[in-house]
Amino acid sequence: MQKKYPFFFRSTVTLFGIILFVYVLFVLRSIMVPLAFALMIAILLNPFVNFLHRKKINRNIAIGLSLLFAILFVAGVMYFISSQVMKFSNNTAELGDKFSLLFHNFQLWLQRNYSLSLAKQQQYLVELGNSLKPLIGQTLGTVLGTLSMVVLLPIYIFLILFYKTLILNFLYEVFAEKNSERVSTVLQETKNAIQSYMVGLLIEAIIVAALNSAALLILGVEYAILLGVIGALLNVLPYIGGIIAIALPILIATVTKEGYTTQLLIIGAYLIIQFIDNNILVPRIVSSQVKINALVSLVIILLGGAVWGISGMFLSVPFVAVLKIIFDRVEGLRPWGKILGSEVPVYHKGQLWKLRRSRRRSLSEEITEKVAEKGN
Repeated sequence: MQKKYPFFFRSTVTLFGIILFVYVLFVLRSIMVPLAFALMIAILLNPFVNFLHRKKINRNIAIGLSLLFAILFVAGVMYFISSQVMKFSNNTAELGDKFSLLFHNFQLWLQRNYSLSLAKQQQYLVELGNSLKPLIGQTLGTVLGTLSMVVLLPIYIFLILFYKTLILNFLYEVFAEKNSERVSTVLQETKNAIQSYMVGLLIEAIIVAALNSAALLILGVEYAILLGVIGALLNVLPYIGGIIAIALPILIATVTKEGYTTQLLIIGAYLIIQFIDNNILVPRIVSSQVKINALVSLVIILLGGAVWGISGMFLSVPFVAVLKIIFDRVEGLRPWGKILGSEVPVYHKGQLWKLRRSRRRSLSEEITEKVAEKGN
């Protein structure tokens, strides 16, 4: 006979398990982050590897060619961005002088309108700089972690693709044979969800970069292509990235142009692009496989950022998508799958219960009336 534990005991154990799991992810982030990225990229490259293998190409050579193709693609994107950055760096001195003048005028305006002396403002700036030192250190740590990821990623990807059959057999053998069909369904849908998410994200980024660059070119903003591409890359981080993406061209326009008309037009253009992205591109391109509701997306992105930084913000969405696939296939976890999804029911359970009770009461009263009528 199965022993049932009280709710408070089960909830405490579950909460402790979640805390321990998150703590392990945080401590091992330098190992787990590149491994997570490698797993996603390996799933994305797997169809190309299979295609080359079907063409009678040795599997190791097929994996190597797939990796080479991915590296060349990333190198091409980095070369394009770096060429745009070089154009920007040629005028950094002039932009710095304009920004310094604008900032000095802003300080004088604060002193004139709010009686805030320049010395007091300088003190606030020093305090702000001291408070930002931990953030700067964390950013440098992220850069170093990115460099290590560049070295580890190709190795991880090659090994995951090479041992793919071994890993799949392990997953099948871990569970009972009667669950093999369910495991196969979960693995297939997980693969489809990640591939759909990654390809959709790439297509979305290209479209958003083109729209951003076109809008900024029309408005005459300097470094329009660079700012448009950076905005598209930041847009990968839902909700948060879009806010930062708008701030950059506004800052450049403030430094390089007179008045505030251009800044207002930039805000209007970016709001239109965000509307197109959120209501057309994301639902049809990115979220075609698994739909996660906006509340869960925002919370999980913030939690991912707290645990794994920027990498965690990016990885959190596909991670939750995989969890939803698993939850929807396991009997006891289906309520968790529903809370992650974007489908909103018309009635909640309490309303349905009240509705059924009122219907039963009405039916009972109707039967009583009919019996009374027959008796009369």
